[in-house]
Amino acid sequence: MSRLLIKRVSVLSFERKGSIIAEADIAIEGSRIVAIGRAPEDFRPDETLDGYNHLAVPGFWNAHTHAPMSLLRGYAEDMPGDRWFFERVRPAEALIDADDVYWGAALAACEMIRGGTVAFNDHYFHMDRVVEVVGQSGMKATLAWTQFGIPGVDVSADLAGAAAFAERWQGAAGGRIRCVLGPHSPYICPPEFLREISALAGARGLGLHIHVAETAQQVQESLASHGVTPVAYLEACGVLDVPCVAAHTIHASAEDVAILSAHGASVVHCPISYLKLGLEVNDLRPMLDAGVNVALGTDGLASNNDMDMKAALRFTALMQKSVRKDAETMPGDLPVRLATTNGARAMGFPESGALAAGRAADIVLFDLDQPHLYPRHDLVANLVHSARASDVTHVIVDGRLLYRDGALLTLDEEKIKAEVQRRVAKFAR
Repeated sequence: MSRLLIKRVSVLSFERKGSIIAEADIAIEGSRIVAIGRAPEDFRPDETLDGYNHLAVPGFWNAHTHAPMSLLRGYAEDMPGDRWFFERVRPAEALIDADDVYWGAALAACEMIRGGTVAFNDHYFHMDRVVEVVGQSGMKATLAWTQFGIPGVDVSADLAGAAAFAERWQGAAGGRIRCVLGPHSPYICPPEFLREISALAGARGLGLHIHVAETAQQVQESLASHGVTPVAYLEACGVLDVPCVAAHTIHASAEDVAILSAHGASVVHCPISYLKLGLEVNDLRPMLDAGVNVALGTDGLASNNDMDMKAALRFTALMQKSVRKDAETMPGDLPVRLATTNGARAMGFPESGALAAGRAADIVLFDLDQPHLYPRHDLVANLVHSARASDVTHVIVDGRLLYRDGALLTLDEEKIKAEVQRRVAKFAR
């Protein structure tokens, strides 16, 4: 079992709000953190990293994305959400095959690792190929095969096939992969299908990952068709009876928030995607006050253009202050917790998302010796509002180094970039 020691590093600890442990050692054995502060006297590392002038933080958890959509970065620009989806994204996705999915997910993995993301919650098609990327990259992931529940529309896997995929890969890559079922949304999936997929998830011990209440129009259409909001409709169909990640949920009433809280659902906030598509940015405080597990995501690269979770957490802090007209909202390390602890919880990895003895060794080091990170009145504020993804120097997942000083250690980045560029010529045609 390998042993890794990080010496003289500042550590962001969640044990106390905004707590920084200075000049600490982090001792790692196998996939777990053994100690933070001082390494045990008998700890003999196989490798030692000098963490001086660095800050160790839990790795970021991208709790809602569509990684293979890196192929569509910049392809559907300056369009409202409905036209963006139906005129550009869906026609382009009809051209994407299983090999495209592999290379698109691989490109996204390169970007995520470089930016300090250790895990992603993916919702797409041909997901066996994304399994390959997770295995090769060393990242963690929760994977769902998108389902529409409409005959002739699903891409290459019906519900039985998606369930078989989930059971085939559950716990794969040494436990780094979890699988759930992925109905697209209540505005596309028929009610009988939502009931069927919910029952199947419950019977097989699987969770669900679904898009919910992205626009006010969706809420109005749900009220007109079903007499209830999308969240209440999902509750009636049994979707919330299993562990559920409700992506977006921008338009949620007080009653909706109470429903989400009562069922222990997680909501994933993707602020940059909302801004780009001209959608509203909702106030997260009612959900947080109600105990809803709010996590952060980038969404897909057709609506965000990057996989930068560091940017997502900063935008979350800034936009919440603006939405509430309250500079005191989203204080301290709260945005970081949304991007780490809450994301790991939403994705079903409760042992991750915080740095402490006994927890999974999913660690990111930021280089503090940058002009934009001086002076150091408040290291937490520097991390939230000043640090950049490019400041990441090391990424460790389950005790294994994936990225060191600008070099990816698990993926052939040059080959991946060249293959992606070759493949996207089909969209121009």
